[in-house]
Amino acid sequence: MAITRKDPTADDRRRITEARHHDPFAFLGGPHGPKRTVRVYDPHAEAVAFEDGTELPRRPGSDFFEGPLPAGLSAPYRLRRTGRDGAAHTAHDPYAFGPALPDYDLHLFGEGRHYHAQRFLGAHPLEHEGVPGVRFAVWAPNAERVSVVGDFNRWDGRCHPMRVRGGSGVWELFIPGLPDGSLYKFELRNRDSGAVLVKTDPYGRRYQLRPDSAAVVEPPADYAWNDREWMAARREDQWQSIPISIYEVHLGSWQRAGDGSFLDYRTLAHRLVDHVLATGFTHIELLPITEHPFDGSWGYQTTGYFAPTTRFGAPDDFRYFVDHCHRHGIGVILDWVPAHFPRDDWALANFDGTPLYEHADPRRGEHRDWGTLIFNFGRNEVRNFLTASALYWLEEFHIDGLRVDAVASMLYLDYSRDEGDWVPNIHGGNENLEAIDFLQELNRITHGEQPGTMIMAEESTSWPQVTRPTWLGGLGFTMKWNMGWMHDTLTYMGEDPIHRRYHHDQLTFGMLYAFTENFVLPFSHDEVVHGKRSLLWRMPGDEWQRFANLRLLYAFQFTYPGKKLLFMGCEFGQGNEWNAEAALDWYVLDYPLHQGVLRLVGDLNALYREVPALHRHDFDEHGFAWINCHDTEQSVISYLRRDGSHDGEATPPAATVLNFTPVPRHGYRLGVPAPGYWRERLNTDSTHYGGTDLGNGGGVWAEAVPWMGHPWSVVLTLPPLAGVVLSPEAGP
Repeated sequence: MAITRKDPTADDRRRITEARHHDPFAFLGGPHGPKRTVRVYDPHAEAVAFEDGTELPRRPGSDFFEGPLPAGLSAPYRLRRTGRDGAAHTAHDPYAFGPALPDYDLHLFGEGRHYHAQRFLGAHPLEHEGVPGVRFAVWAPNAERVSVVGDFNRWDGRCHPMRVRGGSGVWELFIPGLPDGSLYKFELRNRDSGAVLVKTDPYGRRYQLRPDSAAVVEPPADYAWNDREWMAARREDQWQSIPISIYEVHLGSWQRAGDGSFLDYRTLAHRLVDHVLATGFTHIELLPITEHPFDGSWGYQTTGYFAPTTRFGAPDDFRYFVDHCHRHGIGVILDWVPAHFPRDDWALANFDGTPLYEHADPRRGEHRDWGTLIFNFGRNEVRNFLTASALYWLEEFHIDGLRVDAVASMLYLDYSRDEGDWVPNIHGGNENLEAIDFLQELNRITHGEQPGTMIMAEESTSWPQVTRPTWLGGLGFTMKWNMGWMHDTLTYMGEDPIHRRYHHDQLTFGMLYAFTENFVLPFSHDEVVHGKRSLLWRMPGDEWQRFANLRLLYAFQFTYPGKKLLFMGCEFGQGNEWNAEAALDWYVLDYPLHQGVLRLVGDLNALYREVPALHRHDFDEHGFAWINCHDTEQSVISYLRRDGSHDGEATPPAATVLNFTPVPRHGYRLGVPAPGYWRERLNTDSTHYGGTDLGNGGGVWAEAVPWMGHPWSVVLTLPPLAGVVLSPEAGP
């Protein structure tokens, strides 16, 4: 009776064939054992031979080829594979190489201290064991098997299964000879459910143009930067005391090509820089240009946290955009979204068949309002992912700052949730302790690694110490958007002027908390969309009054303590609400009133930059003093901005007087701190801006008449719905 010997490798072969093997290197490649056996599995090959011509026999009835490694060869060896169509290809065997990831990287990643995780995860062209190729790595701890699939292997998950690196949950594979530009994804099989998922690379540095979603093998950057002086100066910037005036831009709808298509990064760089230089803004802030699948999200549903969107060009094109801005003295801020991510089944959601990047409990892992998922900020690897993304933009693309979106939704466990739809923290409170810890760490790391950069919070509540140092218990942000001031101001400006005296406190209340944080004063994209109307059409009255109110609003913003932000189109008084699907209404600049608004914004920016009192102490109570905040009946407010300290003025102060009614105020006496000639530096009612030209003939002399707590005073004509800015200087 014949004895049938059991094949000890049968189980390995079955799992390789079924694409279930968690350790393909233990079986494939070689040489293995004393016979120096080499094994290849290739379901698309007709024949396989070593580079010296020695055939590697096919195992009968299978797609396995195996035999001894010829005596003259050693690993890594090359194989010639002949396909069933007769085409032949010679390359090194991926399974003849040792591990390509350093243990140190894996250790730091597991501890949550790898702040440059993108340097070892993702796809990286490099040399390994003297052979050029691409190293792939992905974190998927709950996968039974992970493969690299792409246009180089027919998107077949059986062809390039990866090795897992111990208990790190990181899978890696070096594929020799793979060219730059190759398309790839990861195919994962969950170890519990057996579900097979195909996912794009979370650490991809370039992606296909939507709706396609594969990552692209991107070579190491070799862009020749020309902004060395800017970057050196950035490290020394004292952002607290310099003028910062931000122009917020959605690249897809600022301008478009004649056929309605998107402009590319390089064209946008030249056009935007010319416009920003003409209007005097110091920084451009971009709505998210991190890769995203849905145009209608404006970039806020990010899927590619390490890649500029391909809509406008390649990564080097975006580097050119930033470089061109820097060479013309303009900073670049990027809107960055760590608060949530979309549910697309090819992206981060349920990445390895389990809630990996998000919380498993929907009461913590889902945003009810936005239909998106929430990062698990308590997981080391997720924190690494986000911190590495933030640093990547600051370092790799020379971005000068990040505006962190929706911080309030990160801080509160019950944010926009019904009773019973949230889980308290370990102390029974509604504070998201893990998110707080992450934000503090984010700010410590970014400010430490990239001094001079700014991390700004869009935080809409009264959470304390958002912009105070972490060692004092603060969140550590550089600045915070002043949403309260913005809402109060726009609500007030929407009132009919005859009723404004009943709402005077909406203008003055903000000063009670103006210096509790480092504030940015934003009129952002959120205020001109979703039925809110444009800023111009939020103003009451007829056409003349609407434009006068808008000019008055900007005078208030640019003279009030805080850095400035204005959304595109607002600088020329666009009438239509913002439409992200089309270019701005540039044609309105054919009309004088719109031209006047544009000129005013340019002059306000120039005044803000040139007068130290208007920017030196934006965050310091010594830089501001009310002259009169109680003139409710006439709806007039007046205040001083100072470039001084307790000991006196370093440069002359600036006095601002704002008349929020259409009634001219003649003979209006205003207290001032110094004698001499007070020049009218700006008057929003000038005909240059579209006004009536009512004013003070260029300036007034102070009189020795004490008024409003000051030893001197001036008598002014206050134009209707207008603001006037004066400062003392030598006489005319």
